[in-house]
Amino acid sequence: MNKKLVRSWALYDWANSAFATTIMAAVLPIYYSQVAASGLDGSVATSYWGYTQSIAVLIVAILAPILGAISDYSAAKKKFLRFFAYMGMIASVMLAFVDSGEYLFASLLMIIGTVGFSGANVFYDAFLPEIAKGEDIDRVSSKGFAFGYIGGGLLLALNLLLIQKYEWFGLPSTSVGTKISFVSVGVWWFVFSIPLFKNIHEERKTTPDKHTSYIKIGFQRVGSTFKELNQYKQLLLFLVAFWLYNDGISTIIKMATSYGTSIGIGTSDLIMALLITQFVGIPFSFLFGWLATKISAKKALLLALYIYIGIVILGYFMTSALHFYALATCVGFVQGGAQALSRSLFGRMVPDDRHAEFFGFYGISSKFAAIFGPFLFALVGTLTGSSRLGIFSLVVFFIAGIILLTKVDVEKGEKEAQEATFEANATDVHT
Repeated sequence: MNKKLVRSWALYDWANSAFATTIMAAVLPIYYSQVAASGLDGSVATSYWGYTQSIAVLIVAILAPILGAISDYSAAKKKFLRFFAYMGMIASVMLAFVDSGEYLFASLLMIIGTVGFSGANVFYDAFLPEIAKGEDIDRVSSKGFAFGYIGGGLLLALNLLLIQKYEWFGLPSTSVGTKISFVSVGVWWFVFSIPLFKNIHEERKTTPDKHTSYIKIGFQRVGSTFKELNQYKQLLLFLVAFWLYNDGISTIIKMATSYGTSIGIGTSDLIMALLITQFVGIPFSFLFGWLATKISAKKALLLALYIYIGIVILGYFMTSALHFYALATCVGFVQGGAQALSRSLFGRMVPDDRHAEFFGFYGISSKFAAIFGPFLFALVGTLTGSSRLGIFSLVVFFIAGIILLTKVDVEKGEKEAQEATFEANATDVHT
C-alpha cells in the first residue's frame, strides 16, 4: 500500500465528517426545530425534517449510478468528488444566513448540502478498492471511519463551545455561535480535503468516444449493469441486506437529536451525547477492523447489527438525558464498525474496472433505501402523534437486513467479480 495515499484518503473522512456531525446529526436539527421552524408545532417540525432528508437522498439515489458510470468511463472520479464536495461546503456556509421562520430555506440548503456530501462519498468510496487490496481493505476502511470520528468529533466539540459558551469568544449570542459553526464546517471540510485532491490519481481504462455524450454513456452503462446483475448474485443479495439495515442506521443518525428534542431532552444534553458517540466511535472503529481479521468481516458486522436492535429498543423506552447518553454510547460502539465493514465487504465483490459505477449502486442501496426510514419515522409520528412509535418501527429494518446478510457468501461474491472482469477483458481483447 501507498501509506501517504491511504492517509490522504482517510483524512477526507476527517474532513467531511464535520458535515455529518455538526449539520446532519447535532446542531442543524436543533436549530431547525427551534429557530428555522419556530412557528411550527414540534411534531410538525420533526416531520418536515424527516421529509427534507427523504427528498435529499432521493436525488442522490437517482444521480449516483449514472455519475458513477460516467466517471468510470472517463476516469473522472476525482473531478466528480471535488464538484460534489464543493457543493456541500458552499451549502454549509450558506446555512449561516438562515433566520427565524425560514424553514424552507433551511430545508433547501440541507438538501443541496446532503446531495454534495453523499454524492462526493460515492466517488470517495470508489477509490477504496484501488488503494487497498485483500485483507487490507477492512483495516483501511475502518481507519477512514476512525479518522472521521476524530475530525468530526473535534470540530463538534469546538462548535459546542461556540454555541454554549459564546461569550468566551466575544460573541453576542448562541444564535451567532451556531451560525459560525455552520461556516466552520465548510472551511474544515475544504482544508482537510486538500491532501486527497492533491495526491489521488486514477488511470484511464477506456478510450472515450468523442462523438457520444457522457450522459448517454452513463445511461447505457447503467442499463448494461442492470442486465448483468445476475452475474453478481452474492453482491446483489448483500446490496438488498445493506439496503435494509443501513436504512435503520442512517435514520438513527439523522433523526436522533430531532427525536430527543420532541420528547423533552435539552439541547446541551443532546449535543454532549452526540459528542460522546464521536469519541467512543474512534477506538471501536479500529476494534471492528481488528475483529474482522479474527472472526471475519461478515460475523463482526452481524454482531454490530444485533447491538443496533438493542439500541432501537432502548430508544423507545428513553425518558431522560441519562438514557440518551447511554444510547449515544451504544451507537458509538457499533456505528463506525458497521459502516466500515459494509463498505469493505461490498468493495471485495466489485469488479476491478467498474468501481465508481458499482459504488453508485451502493449509493442507491443506501440513499434510496434511506428515503423510507425517515419517511416511516415521520409518517408513524404524524399518524400516532408519538415519535416513540416512529423510532421503534426501525427494528424491522435491522431484523430483515440480518436475515439476508446471513445468506451472503462473500468468497463466492469475490469469485463472481473476478470471473466477470475476466470475461469483460476477454471481450475487449477480442473486439
